[in-house]
Order: sequence, then structure tokens, then C-alpha cells
Amino acid sequence: MRKFLTMALATTVLAATAATNPFFDYKNWKTPHGTYPFNEIHAEHYMPAFEEAMKQGLQEIDDIVNNPAAPTFANTIEAYEKSGEMLSIVAGCFYNLTSAETNDTLQQIEMELSPKLSEYSSTIRLNEGLFQRIKAVYEQRDKLKLNKAQYKLLEDIYESFANNGANLNPEEKEQYRQLTAKLSQLTLQYGQNVLKATNAWSMLITDEALLAGLNDDTKSVLRDNAEKKGLEGWLLNLKPTTTIPVMMDLDNRDIRRELYMANAGKCVGGEFDNTGLIVEIVNTRLALAKLFGKKTYAEKSLYKTMAETPENVYRLLDQLRDAYMPAAKAEVQEVEDYAHAHGLYAAHIQPWDFSYYSKKLKKEKFDISDDDLKPYFELESVKKGVFGLAEKLYGIKFKENKNIQVYHPEVTAYEVFDEKGKFLAVYYADFHPRDGKRGGAWMNDFQPQYIEHGKDHRPHIVNVMNFTRPTADKPALFTYNEVRTFLHEFGHGLHGMLTRCQYASQSGTNVPRDFVELPSQFNENFIDEKEFLDTFAKHYETGEALPQALLDKMHASQTYMAAYACARQLSFGYLDMSWHTLEQPFEVNETIGTLESVVRFSDKAMEQVQVLPNVPGTQMCCAFTHIFSGGYAAGYYSYKWSELLDADAFSVFKAAQQKKNGTIFDKKAAKRFRENILEKGGTEKAMDLYKRFRGGEPTINALLERDGIKAQEIK
Repeated sequence: MRKFLTMALATTVLAATAATNPFFDYKNWKTPHGTYPFNEIHAEHYMPAFEEAMKQGLQEIDDIVNNPAAPTFANTIEAYEKSGEMLSIVAGCFYNLTSAETNDTLQQIEMELSPKLSEYSSTIRLNEGLFQRIKAVYEQRDKLKLNKAQYKLLEDIYESFANNGANLNPEEKEQYRQLTAKLSQLTLQYGQNVLKATNAWSMLITDEALLAGLNDDTKSVLRDNAEKKGLEGWLLNLKPTTTIPVMMDLDNRDIRRELYMANAGKCVGGEFDNTGLIVEIVNTRLALAKLFGKKTYAEKSLYKTMAETPENVYRLLDQLRDAYMPAAKAEVQEVEDYAHAHGLYAAHIQPWDFSYYSKKLKKEKFDISDDDLKPYFELESVKKGVFGLAEKLYGIKFKENKNIQVYHPEVTAYEVFDEKGKFLAVYYADFHPRDGKRGGAWMNDFQPQYIEHGKDHRPHIVNVMNFTRPTADKPALFTYNEVRTFLHEFGHGLHGMLTRCQYASQSGTNVPRDFVELPSQFNENFIDEKEFLDTFAKHYETGEALPQALLDKMHASQTYMAAYACARQLSFGYLDMSWHTLEQPFEVNETIGTLESVVRFSDKAMEQVQVLPNVPGTQMCCAFTHIFSGGYAAGYYSYKWSELLDADAFSVFKAAQQKKNGTIFDKKAAKRFRENILEKGGTEKAMDLYKRFRGGEPTINALLERDGIKAQEIK
């Protein structure tokens, strides 16, 4: 009886809200460029909208399956590509907000939705009639007159079905359905645990003397943290705007250690322990891989990437390990020697010491620090520089439009126009941390780009970041690394905004994950260029340009700790691959328990590139959302893979700059990069696109040269 009552209630709610639910009328929104009417969208609208969207999506699939006409590219492949439009609209809003502006209500909806969406996806992927129509078109693909994008769309759709169970027998399909539903719940719970653990910890400082070493800007941030909680004093939390400056500048070693342990020990035991979830996640992924006859999850996951196989991933990781580790160990030893000469009495430098002493050593060696540069990186100036870079390279312009509704008052919405003044995209910028926003920085699309009936539906792109806030007496001043991060995420944004593809599933950043970081990491390179810095880096009080002497020091310091940074990234790559190249289910050692089994395995995976002491009670894997609740499982290596690509790609611009009357904003190189990388999305194989831009395959040489490591060829 309770079951039927619940269903009846749900039907009543759906009927009651359909008339007033903005999502039910999404085709008739009167907003600029069809943007989301955020002011009218409320939490109670999501579940009815998702239910209706899934109902419509399944009906659209039934229409394809029951079409009496023989399967064709148009009535099957394109029809499938266009299905689920309402679901895309609802999900585009909801899942952006669960990352950027969530709350308990949205998190509860997310938990309830997870199995429903998993079931919806499985129902479609395992629809035998649909797959047979797709397969029929696929088998005659070479006889059809398809262009490159159409051919790849057909290939991608067929392979996505095959890789998601369409060729399995009925019993295996049911296993697949259960495993994917389980995995969806596990990864969601993992991510929510990390967010809850991040928000749960804080430390109130009431004695300002304990904050010795922190600059006024950081202390203002900590004071604001406290005021928002109704407290007096200075509040430390686990958000990057607190952890990064405190770990670098705070003299008090005990507080640094406590902050480090809280941050690096997130979800390692305790209320939000993720170790049990890790075991379940990796074993569930392995079970999925075994269903498809693969030895490991990595083997199943990598087939559509540039790397293609686990062996190729390990080949890159090992090569970088061999090239960088001697220099990384020397860098750490140099910092340790410096620390011992400046008051560190511990036998070995610890992780909570490293940022503190390495910053001081950098200041002593190069006489430069973030505090020297921050006055020249005021938020509005940085936006001018970053937007201006896009204009110089690609001719596009940004114009704020306050009539475009936003999901939070701190978000700014822009219209983007191309070099001819034609509308190109909507761009949302969200810069500062909030309790409802997860840590880190990212790009996403609210609505993708695609062409239908000759109309180019332009994308709605968002960059979400967690940068230093303005204080009572100063505007938001960015650190050097925050400017770099903005450039990185804006590179993703350009990939989304400049795309020109016929199909949504191929547009923008819908590319292999070891290719997706190329535009973003390529964009970072400009921060080291005087030509670029001269366009915007002005002192926020005096208007003085960034002095040449400071620029010279900045350039001299560019390779400082580059090998250490590489070793750190490699450790994450090895950790990811170790978990996802297991050939048998992970077995917990009953003697030591789940937590210790997971920690020991992970420590072992990272051991070969470990350059700082391992600290009991901490482990990266327990809060490694990229691989355990994001889309980077067996894919974290892609950051280094893309770094190799971006260094190689930027060398084209450096070569152009070095010519007589050359410029780093070389229009010819930018045109090739735009046309072959930024506009093409996933319409062709990534390596083919790259070679068309570059004229050949990339090598490791430019990356090693940039980092000051002896160059060597990839073998």
C-alpha cells in the first residue's frame, strides 16, 4: 500500500508542478539566447523535470526502435543523437549547481536521482531493438556517403553501446545494469564524503600572535571566514584560499602540521571514511571490465584515448620518472638543507614544512614571492588580460550582460562575439569560494553547441574557480598560480566557446580525456610571456606596469621546483593506474583491516616517485575525487600527457615570436590551433587533429626544455 501511495503522490506532484515548472517550457524561455531562468528555478522543480525528461527520452528511443522504415543514418543515428534534449537541459542546470552552489536539499535529490538516471541509461544502452538498428547502419558504414564527422559519430555511437553492454547476453546485461547502478551510488557517496569532510573541519585562532608570517590579505580572509560563522578571531578551513597561503607562510609549525593532517587525512577513517568505498569502487569497475573480457578496468577505459593502452600510459610515466626524479630529489634536498640552516631541527623535512621553506628559499634565490606579484594581478585587470588574450589570438570579444540571469549574485554573465561581431557564446564566470561550492576549478557547459536545420545553436559555458576574495580594504588580488589557473580553465572555456560542430556529442570538450587538457594547459604558457603581461599586469594602486626587474626574477624562477611538481603529478598517475590495473578484486587483509589495507596499497603505488616522507594517517586516495568520483579513473596520467602536448604546441608560437618582427600572438599559428584543435571537438581522431596543426607527432623535448631538464627523445 505504501508503495502505491508513494507513486500516486509523485504523480500528483508532477501534475501540480508541470504548469509552473520552468523546465517544462524550456523551448519557450524568453531569456537572452535561451539561457536558464535561474531566478525562477527552485529545488522542487528538479525531480518532476527529471522524471518527465526521462519519460520523453524513453519515448524518443521507442520511436526510433518502432520506426517501420529500414535503419538509416538519419532515422537512427541522428535521431538517437538528438534524443534526450529535455534531459540534457535539466541535467545541465542541476549538475552544474551541485558542484558550484549545492546544499543539503540538492544533495538529497542527487542521491535519489543517481539510481534513476543509472537505470534510465542502462535501459537505453541495453535496448536490443535500438542496438540492432545502430548495428545495421554501422555494418554498412563504408557504403554510406558520410563525411568525417558523421562517420566518427556512427563509429562512436556503435562503440559506446558495445562498450556499455549491448553485445552481452541477457544474464550479463543484467549484471551490467546492477554494476553500473551500484557504481553510480558509490562514486556519488565518495564525492559527497569529501565535500562534507572539507566543510566539517575548522580551527579558530583567537591569538593573532599565532598568525605570525601571514600577510594582511590572508589574515583578512581568515577573519572573514570567522565572521561568516559568527565567530571572533581568525578561522582556518580546508579551502584552497586558506590552506595554500597558510602552508606557505605561517611560521607556527604546529598549526601547519595540524592543517596538513586535516587536509591530507580527509576521509582516512572517521565519520567520512572513504576506504571501504574505494574497495567497492575499484572492485565494481574491475567486475565491469571482466564482463567485457578485459583484464583490467584501465584496459577497458583507455581504448578511446590517445594513449590507447595501459602499457603506453606506464611508458610515459616511467619515462618522465626517469627524466625528472634525480632533479626532484636534488630539489627536495636543497630545501631540506636550507630548512636545517634556518631553524628546522627535525631530522628530515616534512610535508607541512616543504611549502614554507621552499617559498623562503625561492625568495632568497630569486628575491621574488607571490606577495611581490599580487598587487599587479587585481581581478578586473586579470580578466582584462585573459579576455584580451583571446581577442589577440582569435579576435573574440566579451561583453557583460546583466540581463542574463545567474545562479549566484557573485557570478558574472557575458555575451561573446567573434571577430565579425557575430554572437558566439554565453560565458559565466564564478571566481570565489563558498560553502556550497566544491574545491578546485573547472569548466563546464550549461548547454552545448550543435547545428540543427541549418541553425548553429551556440554554447553556454561556465568557468568555476575558488580564487582569493576581496577584503574590506583591498580588491581581489590573485597569486601567480591563481592567474595560471584562470588561464587554464579559460583555455577549456575557449575549447567550448569556439567549437563548430554539427553534433552536440562531438562539440567542444567532448574529446578523449588525454586530449582535453591540451587547450587549457596550452593557454597557461602565456603567463610567462612579457608581451602578454604588459597588456594587463598593472599595480592596482599606482597603475605601474609590472617592472622589468620583477619580470626578470619571475622568468629566472620559472623552473624552480619543476621536477618536484612533476614527481608529485606522477605519484597521482601511478596511484590511479595501480588501482585500475588490478587483475583480481582487491582483497582486504583481515588482520590489518580495510583502512590500513587501502593505505598500504596506495603508499606502495606512489613509492617510486615519493620525494617527501610518508605521513601515517594521510593518503591521497581517500579524497582523490578525480578518479573515484570524477571522470578520470585510469585517466589522471592525461595531465602529463597533455602537458607534453601543450609544451610541444606552444613551441610553435615561441618559434614565431623569435622571427624578425615576430609576436607571441602569432595570428597564423593561432588560426591553425583554432581551426584544427579548438573548433573540431571530437569530430576526428585527436592525434590526426594534432598532427594537422603541428605537422607531426609531439615529442617530449619541448617539455623537458621548458622545465630545465636535459632533453631526450621519446623512445
